[in-house]
Amino acid sequence: MRTHFIAIGGSAMHNLALALHNKGYKVTGSDDAIFEPSRTRLEKKGILPEEMGWFPEKITSDIEAVILGMHAKADNPELLKAQELGLKIYSYPQFLYEQSKNKTRVVIGGSHGKTTITSMILHVMHYHNINVDYMVGAQLEGFDTMVHLTEENDFMVLEGDEYLSSPIDRRPKFHLYQANIALISGIAWDHINVFPTYENYVEQFEIFIQKITNGGILVYNENDPEVKRVAEAATNPIRKLSYSTPAYKVENGTTLLETPDGDMPIEVFGAHNLNNLAGAKWICQNMGVDEADFYEAIASFKGASKRLEKIASNANNVAYKDFAHSPSKVSATTKAVKQQYPDKKLIACLELHTYSSLNAEFLKEYEGALDAADVAVVFYSPDAVKIKQLEEVTYEQIAQSFNRKDLVIYTNPDAFKEFLYHLKFDTEKIALLLMSSGNYGGLNFDEVKNLI
Repeated sequence: MRTHFIAIGGSAMHNLALALHNKGYKVTGSDDAIFEPSRTRLEKKGILPEEMGWFPEKITSDIEAVILGMHAKADNPELLKAQELGLKIYSYPQFLYEQSKNKTRVVIGGSHGKTTITSMILHVMHYHNINVDYMVGAQLEGFDTMVHLTEENDFMVLEGDEYLSSPIDRRPKFHLYQANIALISGIAWDHINVFPTYENYVEQFEIFIQKITNGGILVYNENDPEVKRVAEAATNPIRKLSYSTPAYKVENGTTLLETPDGDMPIEVFGAHNLNNLAGAKWICQNMGVDEADFYEAIASFKGASKRLEKIASNANNVAYKDFAHSPSKVSATTKAVKQQYPDKKLIACLELHTYSSLNAEFLKEYEGALDAADVAVVFYSPDAVKIKQLEEVTYEQIAQSFNRKDLVIYTNPDAFKEFLYHLKFDTEKIALLLMSSGNYGGLNFDEVKNLI
């Protein structure tokens, strides 16, 4: 099958391109810029575009599927040519549905935790040599690509993002998968550039539940009041299974999970990750893995990339980086690190980087999010605000929103780097937590490792 990707260089798009190439499809693509690691990975498979840019002449009538990425615009020259020729144009999630419509689709949704839960499920399946198709939002240890597609596997495990499908399809991605087995981990207002009200955002999860196939299963986090309300209000013919944070304790920096066979040490930590683990367990059990086998496998799960990822440690200090940026995730992550290392000085640094976090109106959602930290630091770039064409966010607005008198705020990348370089790792016991979906204006995390 001949497929052409418009905006092939994106994290999700290039992984789908690699998966289709591995499946034997003839893959071509275009983009106006491709960065690492996408560039090298596409080049190795011989599907890196020869030159950057959009070339309508690449779009010919023998193309059986055009896959349109979010990075492309609605007036993209290649898209216009494809429309003119009447070619079949798919968004990324539409195409994944087409690839899995004869399989049991397991869709993991939620404002936070979905990458970790999907990763936990895949880790368990991989551990027990159970082959499944999948799409996950982070690179996992032991997996070559973030997307894997076959003809023969019975299950397709999909991370269900609520963001829009494509420039010409404004439906949330997870609506298109029509789950047989679905999970919702949490609901906390996000993507306010697309969903301007909280009610509008919550509605997307209600629709997600409605689209579960008749006779399907909804696994939901009953510790989240909004998830519980939405799940219990659903009237379509599905089976509902709730989960909650399991019993656990922390001893000498190790988290012990209570299981029927006694306390079991695990690699991940924090109440939110234990909650994720409970959700993953229900899903795995509904995919045929019994409880004992789940526990055996999950003991060795170290976490998804950039999700509470330990980047350095020694006898006295430890440093983590985390993708956390929404208020609820920032709060949960900060509390988790403090609980895991109660004897260390927790220095929590948050970069405001997304559309939502740089929105003056949304900022008030962050009140109390960094309260568990001994030292709370916020970094944001006024240039990022300008690039995103948002109203200017002031120092005072940030200070007021977090409602913490000793909050430290940086807007200059060099000044923030200086702050890190002057931390007293040699004389104090420090837990450094770097939370961002960006890089603090160019911070080299390898340099941070060397500080510890």
